[in-house]
Amino acid sequence: MARKVVDEPGEEVVANARMARESKRGPFARVSLFVRQVMAELRKVVTPTRKELLSYTGVVLVFVVIMMAIVSVFDWVFALAVTFMFGTP
Repeated sequence: MARKVVDEPGEEVVANARMARESKRGPFARVSLFVRQVMAELRKVVTPTRKELLSYTGVVLVFVVIMMAIVSVFDWVFALAVTFMFGTP
């Protein structure tokens, strides 16, 4: 019979959660916590180099042009179909 392995959170996570539950935070403390968490996430952001940025921009522009072409072809085909079915006004 196989053992069941349970993924339990670390002691630090449990201690922080317990501390947060026990202490009711006021509105300023909640805003302060939010700002600290946002700043911590922003420190993780990696800005692309100029070469990467130009590459990503080129990929997006090519994708948009291709999608515009596909939508234009569908629009033209549907317009022909509607004109064929209902005739010109």
